[in-house]
Amino acid sequence: MRYFIITRMLPEFDNTEIAFRYRSNAELKQARFLFASMGSPTLTKIGMGITKFSMHLHLPIEGIIKRTIFKQFCGGETIEEAAQTSIMLSEYNIGVILDYGVEGKEGETEFDKAVPEFIKAIDFAASQKNIPFISIKVTGFSRFSLLEKLHLGTILSDEEQAEWARVEKRIDTICKEAQQKNIRVLVDAEESWIQKPIDELTDLMMERYNEQKAIVYNTYQLYLHERLTALNVGHEKAVNKKYLLGAKLVRGAYMEKERKRAIEMNYPSPVQPDKAHTDIDYNNALIFCLKNLDSLELFVGTHNEKSCLLAASTMLQNDIPANHPHVYFSQLFGMSDNISFNMADSGFHVAKYLPYGPVKDVMPYLMRRAQENTSVAGQTGRELGLISKELERRKIK
Repeated sequence: MRYFIITRMLPEFDNTEIAFRYRSNAELKQARFLFASMGSPTLTKIGMGITKFSMHLHLPIEGIIKRTIFKQFCGGETIEEAAQTSIMLSEYNIGVILDYGVEGKEGETEFDKAVPEFIKAIDFAASQKNIPFISIKVTGFSRFSLLEKLHLGTILSDEEQAEWARVEKRIDTICKEAQQKNIRVLVDAEESWIQKPIDELTDLMMERYNEQKAIVYNTYQLYLHERLTALNVGHEKAVNKKYLLGAKLVRGAYMEKERKRAIEMNYPSPVQPDKAHTDIDYNNALIFCLKNLDSLELFVGTHNEKSCLLAASTMLQNDIPANHPHVYFSQLFGMSDNISFNMADSGFHVAKYLPYGPVKDVMPYLMRRAQENTSVAGQTGRELGLISKELERRKIK
């Protein structure tokens, strides 16, 4: 594959004109209101409580949710609605990761029903110019308790072995279709106490489908102190078995749950002692991957500006083109537009995570977005500051 150096400039993350040029004045003002609300833990807690209560009583609030927080963080209720958001992003050279955001449904019938939804997403992505990825969770196809047993090395009954074989078949069906349609599959990381079977299943899919290019990617949560080692082990395994490692790097999403469980069950916490150690491991993972682009493909999933600049500067200093086919940067839709749009403007490959699905089914995802924006130090303030700066530049109050 031929590619060309199309930039030698680092992105400027304070450039709000580029960051928000796709947003109207009204949309920016609504985003300002949302992030201001999420900046208050009290308001967030009250709002989430009212929303859960209202949804439980089937009160007609879905329209309000869809016009506000859903519109900010999701692409639409259907894949067709998500496509319209995708087309808009394509105007700014930003790709999309389709993420069917329905969570929390269990049972063999539900797991089987999920497969054609992802096949539909793959086939749709293949018909578009800027949807190179879809995202999946193994817990969308398997019982959590079965994954726990596998992680612990518990001997499975014949029935459970047959159940796990069905899980593998579901994931294989999706990955096989993805290879045929040249669409990449990002396998999300999940809780540390079910991660081992997810790693093993993802490794198996990479061995089957990553011979020529990375179709399947495993996710490494660097807030866990063992995942940098896991990345190195995964890479060594890929090299030995002659397939490309797909490496998606994130900081992580289950920190409080991990710490709480470790305390309750009296075992050493798998979480890094502090954010500084997470940042060190994340940046070391970045550098490792960028040094090994001949044998892996890298997906940089982060809202951290310093890590994005480190990756961009390392690429440029080592004559790695900004548009190298083995490197993608990604942020969630509705967040960190100052990173996404400025990196895309500087020629780097960027894709936004774009969840879609019925409002009531995507609520767990939206609740996490609200909680994370409340708890992540500095994130909400940074979003608010940039939005306010752009509104001021536009002379909008």
